[in-house]
Amino acid sequence: FKINSEGYLVTSSGLKVIPEISIPENVSTIHISENGLVTVMIDGETEPQEIGQIELVTFMNPAGLLARGGNLFSVTEASGEPIFGLPNEQGFGGVMQGYLEKSNVDVAQEMINLIVAQRAYEINSKAVKTADELLSMINNLKR
Repeated sequence: FKINSEGYLVTSSGLKVIPEISIPENVSTIHISENGLVTVMIDGETEPQEIGQIELVTFMNPAGLLARGGNLFSVTEASGEPIFGLPNEQGFGGVMQGYLEKSNVDVAQEMINLIVAQRAYEINSKAVKTADELLSMINNLKR
């Protein structure tokens, strides 16, 4: 997460976190706990203030979500309705401050790479088979 120019907590893509979490001015420290509680230390105060709670969403059938690109997905009938919860609750992931996670796999590109690798394997297999047949023919010519 990061803070945009208007003081809202946003994703790495710049989309506001829902529910919206507004960071007050004069904040010296922001802390996001493993259960998603957002607290801040405001200059001149001794106790941290709770300013929001990060929520997570899961679905009965995550594979049914419609990929829109840029790590965004839309609800479909196949995915079912969203199930809201808090980080580290049963069935939900966690939130860790100071860590970076992004999808490192483009499924379409990986499928293309798999097909290319499969074709290269087939070509090499045919080359080995042809070489074996040629050596067999050479052996038979000597007799």
